Amino acid sequence: MQVVKEYVRRWYESGLDPDEYICHKRQGNFVEIEEAETGKRRTVLTFCTNDVLGLTQEDSVKQAAVDAIWQYGTSNSSTSVLSGRIDLHRQLENEISAFKHLPHTQLFLNAWMAVQALMDAFCHLAIPVSGFQNDRETLILTDVLNHGCIVTAVANAGTRSGKMFGHSPRVRVRAYRHCDVEDLARKLKRYAQPNDRILVISDAVFSMDGDIAPLPEMIDVLANYPDSVLVMDEAHASGAIGATGRGIYEHFGLTPQDAIDRGITPLIMTTFSKFAASAGAAISTHVPELKPLLNVSPTSIGTISLPAPTTAAALESIRIVTKEPDRVRLLQENTRYLRSQLEADGFAAIGETNVVPVLLPPELNPKVYARELLNCGVWVSPIWFIAKPRIRITVNTLHTKEEMDRLVTSMVKMRDLVYKPTISA
Repeated sequence: MQVVKEYVRRWYESGLDPDEYICHKRQGNFVEIEEAETGKRRTVLTFCTNDVLGLTQEDSVKQAAVDAIWQYGTSNSSTSVLSGRIDLHRQLENEISAFKHLPHTQLFLNAWMAVQALMDAFCHLAIPVSGFQNDRETLILTDVLNHGCIVTAVANAGTRSGKMFGHSPRVRVRAYRHCDVEDLARKLKRYAQPNDRILVISDAVFSMDGDIAPLPEMIDVLANYPDSVLVMDEAHASGAIGATGRGIYEHFGLTPQDAIDRGITPLIMTTFSKFAASAGAAISTHVPELKPLLNVSPTSIGTISLPAPTTAAALESIRIVTKEPDRVRLLQENTRYLRSQLEADGFAAIGETNVVPVLLPPELNPKVYARELLNCGVWVSPIWFIAKPRIRITVNTLHTKEEMDRLVTSMVKMRDLVYKPTISA
């Protein structure tokens, strides 16, 4: 433990520890927060919530969660394959399948467990079956800037969860340059071997850069590899891009069927913590046989199923998004407005989505800048040790132009005090 103590001491001395705030109550985009270190409380305008469509405070969503508690209790207290499956799970799976245009959906407690389950199911085929020999190796190609849940899952893909010493065919993992389809094609040509099972996985919207994966070009490349699998993590895409919020396929004027027609198996991961006012994740597919494999993966069979109130909140949220696409339109309008205002004032905002990273000079600690903004009553997320120095702003449907103007005005004011802007070339 002495090594741990010394490490943490130096970590704190280096300023790498995040500032901690405790939320007490929220009304719209105004949040009462407490500074954990001092106990100081203040009410601030937040631009760091992922509640992109403002549904966590929707009365019908809250009521759906309450009603589910009275009907089912607070927890199902069992795994889905034993006694933990409830009718709300089936309803939510059906809603997601319809929303994503893929007929078979499996639920998980979170995205980390969902992606790990996929690696177990795809690479290792879950349960040894008498008379069936799994002898095909897997090649996984992953974008270098994929989310941590993907990075962790592919790093562990070589061994099935819970079976550390079990034998399975080899899994080879290669990274390709960020959103670089030419590099993806080169890596596939270089590393793909006859009889490989090929899986390419990418964020749809990248959480730190706010940009969008080049889906049509990725499909063009994978069409040269029949029976390949293309996984899109739509955590930041669902509810945010596409005319009705259905995600990256809709954004490019496609459906998953377009991939299927070219010999590719499209998989979509949906998460509920951003557009669906809840928690949890799901993987959708057109291959019915994949669902039972996912259902008996260690991250499904080894833990409880999605709790009833969480499931009900996600279910009601998705129904609202389906019935009220204007919420998505307003989010996209807000995104364009804020990005235009930032650009007009000389800030280097990258990407194109409601995730708005603003790059800062390397000599400036984003924590310092974020603290100064907090003194102006504006709360943003500083990023300083997992990516290029930046603040990450997230726009949502509830933001008014006045609130966005207040953000930009505060950013200009603090910029004049602590740094000069860096403009992208």
